[in-house]
Amino acid sequence: DPLTGTDVRIFPAPMETELLTVNPAAPEPDRIARAADVLRCGGLVAFPTETVYGLGAAALNATAVRRIFEAKGRPSHNPVIVHVADADEARTVVAAWPEAAQALAEQFWPGPLTLVLPRRPEVPDAVTAGGPTVALRVPSHHVALALIRAAGVPVAAPSANISTSVSPTRAAHVLRTLDGRIDLVLDGGPCPGGIESTVLALPHDGPPCILRPGLITRAQIEAVLGREVVVSSGTPQTSPASSSESASAAAPLPSPGLLERHYAPHAPLILASGDGRTVVQSFAGQGFRTGWLAFEDEDSANLPPSVHVTAMPRDPAGYAARIYAALHDLDALPVDRIVASRLPDTDDWAALRDRLKRAAVPR
Repeated sequence: DPLTGTDVRIFPAPMETELLTVNPAAPEPDRIARAADVLRCGGLVAFPTETVYGLGAAALNATAVRRIFEAKGRPSHNPVIVHVADADEARTVVAAWPEAAQALAEQFWPGPLTLVLPRRPEVPDAVTAGGPTVALRVPSHHVALALIRAAGVPVAAPSANISTSVSPTRAAHVLRTLDGRIDLVLDGGPCPGGIESTVLALPHDGPPCILRPGLITRAQIEAVLGREVVVSSGTPQTSPASSSESASAAAPLPSPGLLERHYAPHAPLILASGDGRTVVQSFAGQGFRTGWLAFEDEDSANLPPSVHVTAMPRDPAGYAARIYAALHDLDALPVDRIVASRLPDTDDWAALRDRLKRAAVPR
């Protein structure tokens, strides 16, 4: 807003969003072709990946990419990931392809690892937020790969939800916030991974750096590269929507997933520093309808009827696959508060600690 200096979300006029169900293991060619046509014509298509549902546009079409930002209400300084069919296509959008990128692609692609490398000039500023690098990956989901190959173009795709809200792992989650704002949704069932990819920067003058933790851990990356990988401090970046600085004036973020408030349910999320049951009982005693993300082996017996317990796995992969769906389910009840039991302080839980920390930031 030129008068107030704040970022104003502008959403597109309502449209009819088409829903196509596809077989996640063997996507029907005619349905994939329909979605690919929409992408090539500048439209927006939500599709499943092994992490979360993405909202795709033809990455080299700046007008189409800007439609992603309009539909999501996404700050313009927040870059998006480009999804490609293979490493050969990745090389068409980057200005350099170091040996480290090749080694990581051979080990983890297709899969949930995003590499940040110098961009080629033809990559629109809308994709990179005007920054000098581009983030890219090869998804492993059959539907995502079939769509990218059929479209014949790189596909820019952040998560298919309103900016800063809970990421979608089912088509119903996409429609909950984007129905009428995008052209088409490919419903390929639940996403198996459940949280977003690891984002790794490969600077030419420094060590590899994890900008956003994800399903692939630091230890796994170090095992491939044979060298130390540093982790970004993860200092939260204030969204222009809650700052006096406008989106257009904000410096480009080096990676998606760095906004201060992100992945957030509608109900306030509280991270328990000790016994989650004690926090839950306190809220219930104050009359709040309370959701509890409790570990399966925690004592959840004899709680008041106002407490809704979601049993979460003790292993990080199982927890990741469940977390966003659990938050969507609790919001749909609805509840007034959501309490998450304390997560282990180990490397394999780093991505989940990051997601819950950002989701817990107040509006």
